[in-house]
Amino acid sequence: MNPGSLAANRANARPPATGAPMGVAQDHLELTARVDYGNFLFDVSLHLPAEGVTAIFGPSGCGKTTLLRTVAGLTRPRPGRIAVAGDVWQDDATHIWRPTHQRPLGLVFQDAALFDHLSVRGNLVFGRQRVPAARRRIALEQAIELLGIGHLLDRRPAQLSGGERQRVGIARALATSPRLLLMDEPLASLDAARKAELLPWFERLVRELDIPMLYVTHSVDEVARLADRLVLLDAGRALAQGPTAELLGRLDIAKTHGDGAGVVVAGTCAQAADKDGLLRVRFGASTLQCVPPPGALTRQPGDPVRVRILARDISITLTRAHDTSILNVLAATVADLTEDGPAQILVALDAGGTRLLARITRKSARFLQLAPGQPVYAQIKGVAVFD
Repeated sequence: MNPGSLAANRANARPPATGAPMGVAQDHLELTARVDYGNFLFDVSLHLPAEGVTAIFGPSGCGKTTLLRTVAGLTRPRPGRIAVAGDVWQDDATHIWRPTHQRPLGLVFQDAALFDHLSVRGNLVFGRQRVPAARRRIALEQAIELLGIGHLLDRRPAQLSGGERQRVGIARALATSPRLLLMDEPLASLDAARKAELLPWFERLVRELDIPMLYVTHSVDEVARLADRLVLLDAGRALAQGPTAELLGRLDIAKTHGDGAGVVVAGTCAQAADKDGLLRVRFGASTLQCVPPPGALTRQPGDPVRVRILARDISITLTRAHDTSILNVLAATVADLTEDGPAQILVALDAGGTRLLARITRKSARFLQLAPGQPVYAQIKGVAVFD
């Protein structure tokens, strides 16, 4: 955080609100904010569950970071209203304004912004000191164990890899016992290998801590892997908000994702990795066999599992094939079709109540005479399904 901004905030501080006004949702995050930069207007109104992970997604310059800054109190919207689970942080109508240092939040940027002159342990202790002892809900030892950084405590930031620095940065944010975590593209500066290393730690964090998270990203992969809900921003406006699986499955939204178009399927582990290394995931009446990605959390029968299936990795047939290397052949119905470029068609499928997307050529769609309501089979390669 910018020390100058914090100092300015303290100078304008009002006493924190002692209670939630009538009508404030106790289990939601409310955000109404308008920030006029002259050449860019940020104007959104969101009402989100104060639980799980909400991904803030959109192209560069759409207002993702501005959204986080308004929640954090680093940018003051006028007018604005921000309330987290009934705790009002800003409400211009009732003259409430709580500066950043009075908002129980943890903030993690692309750069972990660790103090180079302190060890990892020193950075964590610094974070914990921000919170009075009576308000500490997360023990320092718990944050260290959750992020797997116990062996790094005596190192200086310069001795850490990019992924290790981010894990320490997240642990430092947790040490403040936040009621809300704000993540501003925390993986953007990492290469593919470091991202793969860090994602399982994020998953563990989400699974074991009951702290809502706003997660800014421009990566569909990260949205699919982590997010329960999705807010789509463009040019300072919220185009859509809702469950991740629902929004990613919409044809109008999928068309904007190019080669990354696909769906997220929530299911349960039906069988842990078998002798062939395959994981079986049950959703509805169907079962998928897939290859878990490197570093994925170990799954046991009954565990919840999210899988991502790209539209480019689904082919369509009118009859069930048996002499094929493709492991997953699911009965489905064509729900809708739309043109996707000069030679392709994006097809929405209903597989027993689960939405799937397939990208095929216009020639193939014409050959199969695809139309809404038509029964088909969706073929999905096991190596193309991401846990």
